[in-house]
Amino acid sequence: MPVFVILIVVLVAFVTLAAILRRYKRCPSDKILVIYGKTGRSASAKCVHGGAAFIWPVFQSYAFLDLTPISIECNLTNALSKQNIRVDVPCRFTVGISTEPESMTNAAERLLGLTTANIQNIATDILFGQLRLVIATMDIEEINSDRDKFLANVSTNVEAELRKIGLKLINVNVTDIRDESGYIEALGKEAAAKAINDAKKSVAEQNRFGEIGKAEADRDKDIRIAETARDTRINTADANAKAVEGENNARIAIANSDALRREKEAEAARIAVAAEKVQAAKALEEAYKSERDAEFARAEREKATRQANIVVPAQIEKEKAIIDAEAEAEKIRRMAKGEADAIYAKMDAQARGTLEILSKQAEGFNQMVSAAAGDPQKAVLMLIADRLPELVKTQVEAVKGIKIDKVTVWDGAGSKDGKTSTANFISGMMQSVPPLDSLFKMAGMSLPSYLKGEPAESAEEQPKE
Repeated sequence: MPVFVILIVVLVAFVTLAAILRRYKRCPSDKILVIYGKTGRSASAKCVHGGAAFIWPVFQSYAFLDLTPISIECNLTNALSKQNIRVDVPCRFTVGISTEPESMTNAAERLLGLTTANIQNIATDILFGQLRLVIATMDIEEINSDRDKFLANVSTNVEAELRKIGLKLINVNVTDIRDESGYIEALGKEAAAKAINDAKKSVAEQNRFGEIGKAEADRDKDIRIAETARDTRINTADANAKAVEGENNARIAIANSDALRREKEAEAARIAVAAEKVQAAKALEEAYKSERDAEFARAEREKATRQANIVVPAQIEKEKAIIDAEAEAEKIRRMAKGEADAIYAKMDAQARGTLEILSKQAEGFNQMVSAAAGDPQKAVLMLIADRLPELVKTQVEAVKGIKIDKVTVWDGAGSKDGKTSTANFISGMMQSVPPLDSLFKMAGMSLPSYLKGEPAESAEEQPKE
């Protein structure tokens, strides 16, 4: 028994140790270990780079952030510079998740669980915006000539924005800068023309120095010849003539060299002045074109502003009026439908009530017919007998309300049937009330004989007729 307990204790200890070892995570050098859950700090996650940490089960979990650099191509087009000239600046940025403590926390909060493509899309939006901002604060000459300043401004602005989401800028390369107006190309042509003019001027100066040296050498040669001739005291005319001719040739060569030098200098000056004027004219033309484009852009902006201030509110009011009208129409339709449903329910209830009354009456009449041995006529008589007091009361009420203030009767002796005029008057007035027999006949029925006051013999004979 104690051996069994020892084995169980050893097994539990082994399982516990294995679980602890499995929860102890080591972080590779190219990743960041993010521990989230109950971290025991005010931060939402704990970040570890180049180390290890124990992950508490149930209370904590973990994930990794990849530190592999991400290359992003930003081909920015139509960016507006400080001079209101549109330029194209194709760039390639290399970014990656920063290992600074604050930046790692930002990356854990904003980039954990995102794919490389998603991180690249977020960084691309930030890079485009900051690149446009930097270009808007610089002249084209600065962007084109002072690349170090441009890259420094881009790095400063981009680094600050990327740090907010846990990224850092590793490298930025600007391949080429172009503008739609050709301003940068004109600057290049101007520099090329200046270099060509300087080269031509240097060539002309070197040619001049060569011609002068040659002329001086020829002159020295002639002088030495002349001196040699004088030293040898050759007094012949030919020698003197040659000496004079040599001197004249030297002077002519010097004069020709000076003339050629002046001609070359004038030509070079003319070409340089013409090139400067051409470049100045092109610069003015580009400036005027840029101003014209800026005015067109301003006019479009004013047009858009007026449209946004006038047309858009009117469109909104129109849509609002349409929506209000539709809502009012829907309200009226719903009210009408409610009233129709109420009327339908009321009429349906009345019809059901009438149907119920008639059904009960029919059921009662059916029972009366059954009680009268199946004879409907006897059932009707039973109903009349039940209502007879009311019928008599109705006939009496017909003459009860008649007020006779004064009755004048001229009574004669020759009355018919032995009745007086007064008796005839009362009898006629009573006969004006519809008798029960007439009422029954109008209803398609016949009053029983014992209610008509007929003798029994007539009552027996009547059915035979």
